[in-house]
Amino acid sequence: MKNKIAIITGASSGIGLATVREFANRGAKVVLAARNKQKIDEEVGRLKAQGCEALAVQTDVSDENSCKHLIEKTVASFGQIDILINNAGISMRAIFEDLDLTVLKKLMDTNFWGTVYCTKYALPYLLKSKGSVAGVTSIAGFVGLPARTGYSASKYAMKGFLDTLRIETLHQGLHVMLIAPGFTASNIRQTALVADGSQQGETPRDEDKMMSAEAVADYLAKGIIKRKREIILTSQGKLTVTLNKIFPKMMDKLVFNHMSKEPNSPLKR
Repeated sequence: MKNKIAIITGASSGIGLATVREFANRGAKVVLAARNKQKIDEEVGRLKAQGCEALAVQTDVSDENSCKHLIEKTVASFGQIDILINNAGISMRAIFEDLDLTVLKKLMDTNFWGTVYCTKYALPYLLKSKGSVAGVTSIAGFVGLPARTGYSASKYAMKGFLDTLRIETLHQGLHVMLIAPGFTASNIRQTALVADGSQQGETPRDEDKMMSAEAVADYLAKGIIKRKREIILTSQGKLTVTLNKIFPKMMDKLVFNHMSKEPNSPLKR
């Protein structure tokens, strides 16, 4: 990754921030994109103090013009783009019956359209560099997770979009990768939206027992270097995806039962 220009969205925390640090440690020049300008500015300061080249660009990926500005600012500063990591995302926890539809729209705007917008404007530069575009998806993008209709829908859509882009550019040298981390220790569950669109504020899961964001970032970096097509993380995640292909009806029941055991689960029997 030495001197590669890498854009990471959702770079202010969690997997995004861990990926920024992992890529920088491997010699990449990193562009941090997030809504929280203060956090990414502070991280750029730390990286520059360590001798790394970094740029912070305040970005709301749900806004097309903001994504366009991110790409333009990157090219103006570094002249090229080698890697785009579409990581920015939000989650939710509510059954569809109770859900305000604005919540579902917000998830699609961020998780799906954010990927589309950033990829669209970065694509000419990625094709020129024969670079990599990656989407940080989820096991929810392979198996429907109850009480996460908007989240699963957005991640399924991301997968369909990137899988199709891979085929379209098959002979143009573009590397397209999907990585599904499974449950990862981050703040995504604290900021997850509930039925009325407010933030959940706390996680219903034991974060200490989950894969760390740093471990995900290491897998992501190795996947980019090896130009892998798809990475599904954790033994539970791999088993879930595999069994869902073979025994879908059985998995519906198992997934429902597993998710219904969460504290204060909204699922109804």
